[in-house]
Amino acid sequence: MIHSTIGSAGHLLVIIAFVTALVATFAYFKAGMSGTLPEETLTWKKFARIVFYVHVAAVLGVVFSLYWIIGNHYFEYHYAWKNSSLSLPTGYTISSFWQDQEGSFLLWIFWNVVLGVVLIFSNRSWEAPVMTVFALVQAFLTSMILGVVIPGLDLKIGSTPFLLLKEVMPDLPVYQMDANFIPKDGNGLNPLLQNYWMVIHPPTLFLGFATTLIPFSFAIAGLWTRKIQDWIRPALPWALFSALILGVGILMGAYWAYETLNFGGYWNWDPVENSSIVPWLVLVAAIHTMIIGRRNATALKTSFILTIATFILILYSTFMTRSGVLGNASVHSFTDLGLSGQLLVYLLTFTIVATGLLIYRWKELPVDEEEVSTYSQEFWIFIGATLLCLSGFQILATTSIPVYNKVAEAFGTILNMALPADQIGHYNKFQLWFFSLIIVLTGIGQFFWWKRVGQNRLQALYNPLLIALLISAAIITYQGVKDIQYIVLLTTAVFAIVANGTILINIIRGNYNLSGGAITHIGVALMLIGILFSSGYTKVVSINNSGLMISRSEEFTSNDNKENKENITLWLNKPEKMGDYMLTWRDVRVEPRHIPGYIPKSWVDIVEGDFHAVALRDIVVNDKKYNSKGDTIEIFPENFYYDIEYREPSGRIFNLFPRVQINPRMGGIVSSPDIQRKYNKDLYTYVSMVTNPTAEPVWSQTENFTVNMRDTFFVNDYVAILDNVIRTEQVEGVTLGEGDAAVKAIIRVLDKDKEYVITPSFVIRDRMVARKPEVSNDLGMRIQFQEINPQTGQFSFAVNTTQRDFIVMKAIEKPLINVLWLGTFVLVIGFIMATVRRFKDFVKMRNKENMPLSGKSKSKARPQAV
Repeated sequence: MIHSTIGSAGHLLVIIAFVTALVATFAYFKAGMSGTLPEETLTWKKFARIVFYVHVAAVLGVVFSLYWIIGNHYFEYHYAWKNSSLSLPTGYTISSFWQDQEGSFLLWIFWNVVLGVVLIFSNRSWEAPVMTVFALVQAFLTSMILGVVIPGLDLKIGSTPFLLLKEVMPDLPVYQMDANFIPKDGNGLNPLLQNYWMVIHPPTLFLGFATTLIPFSFAIAGLWTRKIQDWIRPALPWALFSALILGVGILMGAYWAYETLNFGGYWNWDPVENSSIVPWLVLVAAIHTMIIGRRNATALKTSFILTIATFILILYSTFMTRSGVLGNASVHSFTDLGLSGQLLVYLLTFTIVATGLLIYRWKELPVDEEEVSTYSQEFWIFIGATLLCLSGFQILATTSIPVYNKVAEAFGTILNMALPADQIGHYNKFQLWFFSLIIVLTGIGQFFWWKRVGQNRLQALYNPLLIALLISAAIITYQGVKDIQYIVLLTTAVFAIVANGTILINIIRGNYNLSGGAITHIGVALMLIGILFSSGYTKVVSINNSGLMISRSEEFTSNDNKENKENITLWLNKPEKMGDYMLTWRDVRVEPRHIPGYIPKSWVDIVEGDFHAVALRDIVVNDKKYNSKGDTIEIFPENFYYDIEYREPSGRIFNLFPRVQINPRMGGIVSSPDIQRKYNKDLYTYVSMVTNPTAEPVWSQTENFTVNMRDTFFVNDYVAILDNVIRTEQVEGVTLGEGDAAVKAIIRVLDKDKEYVITPSFVIRDRMVARKPEVSNDLGMRIQFQEINPQTGQFSFAVNTTQRDFIVMKAIEKPLINVLWLGTFVLVIGFIMATVRRFKDFVKMRNKENMPLSGKSKSKARPQAV
């Protein structure tokens, strides 16, 4: 049965949400008009509030409808069929909600309504102008999932997630036979997104996107209502909160990439990564100018520009990642759903309106009476903000190359500009120097901010500088840092830690609530040190010393055979030396549900195309029996874990389990790393190539051998010896009765440095002969006991061989990467402290301004000039 009701309800609620957003925009606009009578303003505001609450209810209904469709596996809907499957656990079923464009837009819409409600209740004095902007943004966002066609114009607005599969793919042959066909299962979630970070990273990132709207709305409201300076006080804490959430979202994405992708790092300067970090850099610059904006006219003007630019850059990044412009430039970008025109209108509308309003009010903005002194707080904040913006501009200028090409095409010109071949090297070349300057300014700027130094009194900086130089020299010597760029970055980062630490100690003695800025700066400096060593001094330990080429594919032969030189081949259960480690690939494992850890693949028979397996033996883990032989158990499909044993020179053993996902939609095999973490480095291991664990082995033609006891025979490169033939009472898979008999051969197979024993069985049961072969995966060999000749005393065996199981793996050491993660933690703590402090200041001032006149002390009343 097709569940059409929930889809129709969801689509209707989208239309209601769109209409109510437009009505709320108009009503709040009327309430914010300066010439409106107070009674009329109050009426319009109450009406707008009610309409916005209806909008909130409609959005929540849309979210519920889509979750209901996905959670109940209504695969008759294209969105559920495309993005989820029966095999997904609850967490990944939730994350399939935002895998596609419509769901991610809906997530953004959801966060906006949550923030809108918070703003209505927390700041009534700014409600009308701020919520006008909010409601207008909601109208544009809901139009993205509207999915309606305007009659007569054949103009489609938005793409709805509530389309049935047969509406999206009406030409599928199956619908000719059964108009009500419903797939039994869906395509499932992209394997790379099946990670716990992707359950929390997208919601966090989109909350960060949504929060950038709040400072933008206050800035527009300030220009609209001529409250040129007053908007900063309520906007600043929200700007800090936005920088905190957006920064955490970006860092979550970096950690997901480190744990899931196999490029060996956490930041690849991918265009989609860049499009999220550029607004964050500009937002951080805006925060610094907003801090002094109420007392400095230039900073006020800059705050308007940067706050508006932050939100416009969010819209620009949305356009780049969702219009298909970056389709060939980034693996993270969405395909074009025909929304590029709407996205462009969305971007241009807010760019033109915001810029036009700023230009219109520019003459009314205050002007500084005198130039800023080089020794003032304002000067150093301006320098820092300028460098942050230049850093963002350099990233944006290169990232936008595909956009330049598209714009040129629209005007009939072909540019054929291309992104840098070595993107990491290109960006690092500029960003390393930008951040060396930025981080040193965080130290110097703190001394000027707290007035520890000034004109003709710079002595307070000497001690931190001397200490930083001594510490840097020690680290440079001990770690062997030789590159001049790295020496500069390391020295400036250490100076920032020492300088901000000095200020921090003095602040804590007074009021620790004021220490958010210094802690944040220390966090950034630690991050830069961690990035410097973990990226600049990465060491490949899986050096191929065999002299043999692993693969002739372009992936392995490019860059002077780089991957052939930096990968090693492991054969099943055959130890191999790698640097200081002795490695042994022990097994292929699968991940069962409701059982801790991984179990050997040989323990179960996986049901093809399903998410179950049949136990081939009792499943016992950590001395606890979970299943009996023959039970059907649930497993996570597609995932195979390669048990690689590392033996250190000390004799200590640890195991890593890099993952391989078999997924034809992703090119066949997708690998993810496993990481052994130490305090001073990570050992990062991933599998580059494997024999397909789901494929049946291809056996060679049968080779027959007839031998006597103790005879030697040769199979491929191996020497085999028939040691003995003995009677046996047990043969796996065969039940022996009273009159039955069974024997097994003891055959030793000699490899170069190891001996294997293979024991095929010969069974006489009910006067019928049964031959039980034995397979050695280590040797890629199958031996079947064929005949026993009692006259000659000879034994016959049939032997088949196949490709031995192997893996190709890469191992990398990343030194001091924990300093990076420590820095992110410190950064977040600093942002939280700064955000809480500014929110407290805002609430205190708001309550003071809202205090009724009768409640104020009469002694404080002063006559005012009219």
